[in-house]
Amino acid sequence: MKLFTVEEANSLLPSVKAIVKAIQRSHRRLISLEKAARHAAEGAELGGGGMTDGMHYAQLLVDLSLPTGQLEALGIQLKDYRQGLIDFPSMRDGRVVLLCWKADEGDQLEWWHDIEAGFAGRQPL
Repeated sequence: MKLFTVEEANSLLPSVKAIVKAIQRSHRRLISLEKAARHAAEGAELGGGGMTDGMHYAQLLVDLSLPTGQLEALGIQLKDYRQGLIDFPSMRDGRVVLLCWKADEGDQLEWWHDIEAGFAGRQPL
């Protein structure tokens, strides 16, 4: 697991923000086709089915997985597609914690939380 200092995470934030925006955009588009995909899956279980927009749906899955993989390759954890919530593992007082940021927040990390506490346990840096 890669561990980030606050400074390292903040320096990555400008490029990470673009990746997160791409994830959110693909996720919104994917959700818009969710009902059609569910209907196709139900039909497939009965020996039929299909999606008129199936290729578009498949491309959206790729469009979502590629930037998600970029975050993972950097060592950043994606927690929520819709909110664009990400965590940077870090050390604080001798233990691993998570530096927390979401897409509607500013250009600097301002929050952290214990691994077990999750988003609800966020505390100011």
